Amino acid sequence: MDAAEAAIGSPQTSPPPSAKKTVFVSDQAVVFARQKLAQRGTPDAAVRLGIKGGGCSGFSYVIQFEDEPPRERDLVLDVGGVRFYVDKKSLVYLAGSTLDYEKTLMFQGFKFRNPNEAASCGCGHSFTVK
Repeated sequence: MDAAEAAIGSPQTSPPPSAKKTVFVSDQAVVFARQKLAQRGTPDAAVRLGIKGGGCSGFSYVIQFEDEPPRERDLVLDVGGVRFYVDKKSLVYLAGSTLDYEKTLMFQGFKFRNPNEAASCGCGHSFTVK
């Protein structure tokens, strides 16, 4: 099983060994990403997933559009016709995570479900690792 196959849909109850080296993307997140890329007028662009230092809990999630080709060491996932890039450094903290889409009264957008989180802030955009 390659990384792209491992990343389709939600993780299984006992993820395969390769799950520790990839990021999963839910079907809802793919639909939302496709909609946002189309609204932006760049349906062939990619979505870059990552982390950066900062935020009230130590690290913040980064989700942004990427018009450039992937970097040499990026993990490239093609899920439902949408490309997602994850840099090697971020993959250390995002491995095994699921990018999901959530719509509630207070929030609408992408949401990481990250098994590596030890704690997160109230807004859910920053976290500390185990």
